[in-house]
Amino acid sequence: MDKLQGFFGSIKDILSIEIYSSDSGHVTLSTFLVIIIAIIIVTYLLKIINKILVVKLPEEDKNKFTSIFGFLKYLCYILVVLSILHSSGINLTVLLTASAALFVGLGFALQYLFQDILSGILIILDQSLHVGDIIEVENKVGRVFEIRLRTTRALTRDDKVIVIPNHKFLTDSIYNYTQNHKTTRETVKIGVAYGSDVQLVTALLLEVVTEQKSILNNPKPFVLFEDFGDSALLFSVNFYIKDSFNDPILKSEVRYGIDAKFRENNISIPFPQRDVHIINTK
Repeated sequence: MDKLQGFFGSIKDILSIEIYSSDSGHVTLSTFLVIIIAIIIVTYLLKIINKILVVKLPEEDKNKFTSIFGFLKYLCYILVVLSILHSSGINLTVLLTASAALFVGLGFALQYLFQDILSGILIILDQSLHVGDIIEVENKVGRVFEIRLRTTRALTRDDKVIVIPNHKFLTDSIYNYTQNHKTTRETVKIGVAYGSDVQLVTALLLEVVTEQKSILNNPKPFVLFEDFGDSALLFSVNFYIKDSFNDPILKSEVRYGIDAKFRENNISIPFPQRDVHIINTK
């Protein structure tokens, strides 16, 4: 019995060895071991939580969520270490007070970074954005090709990469052309001279769009007689496509077709005209 007590006493003495000592407190070997054990437990808990959360995510988003957990893992480690040191009687007030100015400066410098990171987490969780989506940001249309933890990257129609901070998806109004489905409705507007046969104009516009292979037959294209303009009768031909990213090219082809059809059928596209009256007062 005495030997057993002596053994435990020796272990207690070893665990009581001071690794660090200062006016604010002492760090013993036992505190150091508790920190290591706590970090191991937190690591395994985070792995279990990670598996539970990513099981329903698409394969392309699982790797992104792993990077998120990498960030959360280090944050949890810091909180665990501080909690154990505080519970061990170490006064952290001196350390925190001395670092207050540094923390304030870092807070201002990193506020947008954390906004972007949290926004990236929410984007991945609520599936509001996917790789391949067509979006419009600040009047620029792009196809998303990469979603990172802090930024999203999209390729514009002129083959330039636009880097979008993730917080913009939560704070700004951003159009997602393919959020619900890939089919979008596009419009080409045209004006014809007064006196033109409006029924013939309507038929020609429908004929042009139905000849384009990239335009869907269902839903059917349709024409709107929009208004009586100052110099023209205003029409719009509306049609549906599945590739809104390349719609400027398709619209150009539709306009070429409209011009050719109108020339064949003697339908003129007017330009603004003004009458100038000169009054001679002499």
